[in-house]
Amino acid sequence: MISSDFIIREVKPQDNAELAAVIRGVLIEFGVPKVGTAYEDKATDEMYETYQKDKAGYFVVEHQGKVVGGAGFAPLDNFEGNVCEFQKMYFLPIARRKGLGSKLIDYCLDKAKQQGFEQCYLETMPYMEAARALYAKNGFVNLDKPMGNTGHYSCNVWMLKDL
Repeated sequence: MISSDFIIREVKPQDNAELAAVIRGVLIEFGVPKVGTAYEDKATDEMYETYQKDKAGYFVVEHQGKVVGGAGFAPLDNFEGNVCEFQKMYFLPIARRKGLGSKLIDYCLDKAKQQGFEQCYLETMPYMEAARALYAKNGFVNLDKPMGNTGHYSCNVWMLKDL
């Protein structure tokens, strides 16, 4: 999938280091706590391996051969039901405000729906205002409490979308 000189593609093993740098760089940029967030997740350093399981996928945004963002989905941890979790959507500044967020959300949720998921859940933080607005624009609604148990106790905004 191409948007001008940005490409959305499946994650590859050689993307791991670049993706970890993107994720941690964005978290630092936004002042996100390092504890209780994706910053400390083992998966952040092993994105390719993490998403090589049933009913999961991770996709990167590439610009001129460099990874500048990504997002994925997987079954929601510790939850009974046909719900996936939208995970680890991060963009470097060069990829922001170009419509790529909505394109990547659509791409991921289409893939999740093909895997049989009926709803998609996500967690974020109150001060991630642009992300929250993007999720709302793409049909996610706020919840009063979390679903499942992701271990991201610093994320206290929960949203859900029917697929």
